[in-house]
Amino acid sequence: MKELQSGLDAWRYITSSDSRRSSVEMYLPLILSASGALGVLPFLVLRFIQQEWVAAAVDTAIVISFVTLGWYVFRTRRVRMASIALSFLCMTGVIATVYLVGPHQVYWVYPALMAVFYLLRPREAIGFTVLAVIVLLPKLLESTDTHGTTTVLITLAVMSAFGFAFSLITNWQRERLVQLATKDPLTGAGNRRSLDDKLEEIVNTYRRNATAASMLMIDLDHFKKVNDVHGHAAGDRILQRITEILNLRIRVTDSLYRIGGEEFVVILEGQGIERATHLAEQLRTLVEANELATDHSVTISLGVAELNVEEEAQDWLQRADKALYCAKRDGRNSTSVAN
Repeated sequence: MKELQSGLDAWRYITSSDSRRSSVEMYLPLILSASGALGVLPFLVLRFIQQEWVAAAVDTAIVISFVTLGWYVFRTRRVRMASIALSFLCMTGVIATVYLVGPHQVYWVYPALMAVFYLLRPREAIGFTVLAVIVLLPKLLESTDTHGTTTVLITLAVMSAFGFAFSLITNWQRERLVQLATKDPLTGAGNRRSLDDKLEEIVNTYRRNATAASMLMIDLDHFKKVNDVHGHAAGDRILQRITEILNLRIRVTDSLYRIGGEEFVVILEGQGIERATHLAEQLRTLVEANELATDHSVTISLGVAELNVEEEAQDWLQRADKALYCAKRDGRNSTSVAN
């Protein structure tokens, strides 16, 4: 089962799609840290004025922890670790305050729960909530009547349910954003943006580990004629069938992208030029063997290129494109290998 993400993870994905707002993913934990520190600070001052030294020491530790976490996020950008630490701090701060000051401090658990369900994944947030209730329950039973304890437990359960629903909704919205941002709506293949991300990932991996990678650039031959004769609806169905054929033959570790009207790219991780060329010929033969259009043979041309040492992603893409041009120039329905 796929791991559900936190609300913060969803927001980080949204902001990562816009370089002008990419720092927002860092600012959100900073805002929460600052809010926590400023929220506790007046009580810290009040504890010192009233000479409640133990409670003042706890509040001081909480404020310092919030400030430290904010500084940690600012310096390291490690938002995930800071989110877990911030959630732990919120809950332990509430529990310590309830035990030291009194059960009337339990109301702090509500904003703490809101922060936890935003910062953490749903299962983690539920775990924090259950643990906090187990630890707080003895103190509540000892200091409040049954009605008061029941009210607190019911309201905590309701807030947790809303927090869990919020997490599920943000996960669904995140999945929708991923689909819209990275998938071609017609074929379901990756789009140009996801291809660019994959190329950068492959190039960086190659520079670290020298792991071979190859690219197939594919173009449907005379596809404009197909649209003119059979209509764009038929052309769309052919593109979908081409995608199905390619996906059935490539490996799970390979990835398929549609980058133009009738142009596709396949990235083969861990495959050298010989295996890539062999696969290209298999794909070409499979497409030719399928009767994708009545009274018209649908074929593809392919350009094959293996990633070279010190080559940038766009250089690799251009070499595959030149190889594809050679295949089309040589009569189409053929495969050409880049130099």
